[in-house]
Amino acid sequence: MKKISVIFILPDLETGGAERIVTTIANHLSRDRFEPKILLLRKKGGYLNFLKKDVEIIDINTERIRHSLKPILGEIYRRKPDIVFSGFGEVNAYLALFIKLFPRTKFIARETNVVTQHVTRKEIKFFYNFYNNYQRIIAQSDDMMKDLVDNFNIKKKKIVKINNPVDFDFIDDKLSVSLKPECFKYNYKNVVAIGNLSARKGFDNLLKVFSRLKNEHILLHILGDGKDKEVLLQMKEFLGLKNVIFHGRQENPYQFLKYADLFILSSRYEGFPNVLLEAGACGTYSLANNCPGGINEIIQHNVNGEISNIENYENFAQQIIRVMQSNYNRDAIRNSIKSRFSKNIILDKYEKVLLDLVKR
Repeated sequence: MKKISVIFILPDLETGGAERIVTTIANHLSRDRFEPKILLLRKKGGYLNFLKKDVEIIDINTERIRHSLKPILGEIYRRKPDIVFSGFGEVNAYLALFIKLFPRTKFIARETNVVTQHVTRKEIKFFYNFYNNYQRIIAQSDDMMKDLVDNFNIKKKKIVKINNPVDFDFIDDKLSVSLKPECFKYNYKNVVAIGNLSARKGFDNLLKVFSRLKNEHILLHILGDGKDKEVLLQMKEFLGLKNVIFHGRQENPYQFLKYADLFILSSRYEGFPNVLLEAGACGTYSLANNCPGGINEIIQHNVNGEISNIENYENFAQQIIRVMQSNYNRDAIRNSIKSRFSKNIILDKYEKVLLDLVKR
């Protein structure tokens, strides 16, 4: 039986959500049925180390997404894959216009965010007029699916909702070598937040919440880097927040999650936040801002976390204190994620979409 050739397209394999998901899918697709390849605009990033050796990397060595279209189309024409799986919002948008050039290849877009929240440039929004050219569009959450149908007139029958997978084997390997961070002070509760330091992640609101917790024995550890780092550091100084520590990007964030008393998601919007899934996979209770992006599909109230409005700073601060005074069952938190989002459950859904497309 001829194997189904699949080319996944990403900008690079830096350690982000889309990159993690595509790496997981490419690694675990059945090799009896599929032959996965990953086309990268530039061959770099931490997930290169986790990619299985039999996944071919096609490196077109292009810095800018808009300059990448010609080489991407050239590779598709030359290799004639059965399926092209585009896994990054901006590439998806540009590629939509050219799908009709390849009638024998099926095209899938995996959308990475609630588009109306995320895409602001008019020239990119223009390309969404051609999004129905895709044979399938994968949305990670109900919020994302509704946004595509209501605001971009995408045909509902083209959209398949598949939540993000959690690789428990990978996380458990990391947890097994994770020691308690030295910065976790004795006699203090430790709260962890992780993400790119940009407006989208809402760390400015989180700092305002912690300005109400100065007298509590609670430390906030923020992991991540990004363009708003200096602004946030200045805000921390201005608010006099000695109980907030910026750690930058961490090689092993799981050691922070494993020993945290609480994880906070402060985002203004999400796609389907991997970090919220991973906090649960580490057995850590979460408090999440009530924002678009599938939060209510992940959080099971009082089991693995709760949802609140972070812009009500006082109320959110009181909720943190209340959570700190409660005990939660770490096994129940882990099981709540594992039973719904473990990689085997989710990857079965991806394989089904790929197989159904080729049968058509």
